Amino acid sequence: MAHPKRKISKSRRDKRRTHYKAVAPSLTTCQTTGAVHLPHRAYTVDGNIYYNGKLLVEKTAAA
Repeated sequence: MAHPKRKISKSRRDKRRTHYKAVAPSLTTCQTTGAVHLPHRAYTVDGNIYYNGKLLVEKTAAA
């Protein structure tokens, strides 16, 4: 296994880690329901499941 010969300084380590930051997810708004959701994902509105603005699974009433 690789083993460092010298200690890596905090500044050098932190310079390498500057690109490791959290990115806010991009969100889209459905034109049909107006719900905000992740793109290319199914989403729920009032118990109904939608994808691409179309109703996939309708909520059934409990008997």
